[in-house]
Amino acid sequence: MIPTERAGSIKLVVMDVDGTLTDSAMYYSARGEELKRFSTRDGMGITLLHRSGIQTAIVTSENSEIVTRRAEKLGIKEVVLGCHDKTTTFYDISRRLEIAPSDIAYIGDDVNDLHVMSLCGLAGCPSDAVPAIQNMAHFVSTFPGGNGAVRDFIEFILTSQGKSIGLPENW
Repeated sequence: MIPTERAGSIKLVVMDVDGTLTDSAMYYSARGEELKRFSTRDGMGITLLHRSGIQTAIVTSENSEIVTRRAEKLGIKEVVLGCHDKTTTFYDISRRLEIAPSDIAYIGDDVNDLHVMSLCGLAGCPSDAVPAIQNMAHFVSTFPGGNGAVRDFIEFILTSQGKSIGLPENW
């Protein structure tokens, strides 16, 4: 099945964080505080998904308050931090939200995303994902992680569904 057909039934987009929503670098302040860099374009893409009726989730192995705050700002209600079994979490979210795995898109960048990508309906990755992930993905963004890859994936899904990638005039 070609990716546009796979994208047609997507009802939920699940995202990894480090290397996908961020640039995969780890930043620390002089006081040892962890910092992460997120793309505002990816954030607008998530807003567009929500406005089109597509749900979102974050699943990450990191346990970071920064991710919680970013998810709150973007209105992402499904957030799983410190996840070391993404497969079980994927099935839990699917069951709880009553969305078939084939109607779920997943975007990730490294080998801990590989199995979930084989289970979902549409798998995507940033341009700088590791080769094993790029080989598994149905959609490889032209943008690297943290620099619009998630937005690119979202626009592909919305366009494939015939939905607008612009905001309504009254926004």
